[in-house]
Amino acid sequence: MINVFPTISLVTPSYNQAQFLEATIESVLSQNYPNLEYIIIDGGSTDGSVEILKKYENHLAFWCSEPDGGQYDAINKGFARSSGEIMAWLNSDDMYFPWTFRTVASIMSELPQVEWLTTLRPGFWDWYGFCIEFSSMLGYCRQAFLDGCYFSWGKNVFGCIQQESTFWRRNLWQKVGSQINTDFKMAGDFDLWSRFFLHTDLYGTSSPLGGFRKQINQRSRKSDRYIIEAESSLSEMRTKLNWSPIFSKSTLRQLKIQRIPKIQDNFISLFGYVGKRIIRENLDLPSSYWKIEEYKFL
Repeated sequence: MINVFPTISLVTPSYNQAQFLEATIESVLSQNYPNLEYIIIDGGSTDGSVEILKKYENHLAFWCSEPDGGQYDAINKGFARSSGEIMAWLNSDDMYFPWTFRTVASIMSELPQVEWLTTLRPGFWDWYGFCIEFSSMLGYCRQAFLDGCYFSWGKNVFGCIQQESTFWRRNLWQKVGSQINTDFKMAGDFDLWSRFFLHTDLYGTSSPLGGFRKQINQRSRKSDRYIIEAESSLSEMRTKLNWSPIFSKSTLRQLKIQRIPKIQDNFISLFGYVGKRIIRENLDLPSSYWKIEEYKFL
């Protein structure tokens, strides 16, 4: 059982999302996490969002509704007012699961070496908030990120790092300049992950933590702009690390040799990426605890 409740600072940026905003807020507050610092930065909505914010203002550390420079400017503004040890943001049409904060707090309290954490089981909601599916991520590591395996497009990818399920420590945020780069209008999350990877590993947990709502008006549908920005950020990271692919593991994946049953284990053992996941030991005992497991995936 979790005995320590580190402060979680959560920011929700919002603009004219009244049809989803209350469900997002409820997914946060209904967890009854005892040490939550929840900040909502609204960009001057005119659709009834302000009335919703006033309804919940006694449960918020801060909120405002005023023009800003866009989503990432709003997030930076919110985090500048925060003080918690653990940080995350949740967009105003997405939602968490009931166990999210306690799971994250428990893992990060027991395992101080975990500086950022995400799920291996990303969730997805539909317009009405029904959970429609979970995808499965094989794992995370910097080498795979450099190989371009975490784009949200292309044939040779694992899938994207789900922003709605990602949490990190304040000291890591400070190491990368304490802000999201607002030069990126769509791929600010991808750029933040690339800067985090310069400093530490990303750990995965099999517990679902958050879900992305699929709805027709979301900004993420502007995929062309996102692709250009993400590729620019990755190129900058590769330059900083003096990295260039020769015969990368992502190329090996294209050959699909690892799918041949008789050689699968040996192939992954020789060429797989090294990931770190959080597992639960002694599940049926009160002495259960979190443990880091290193493994290979491809």
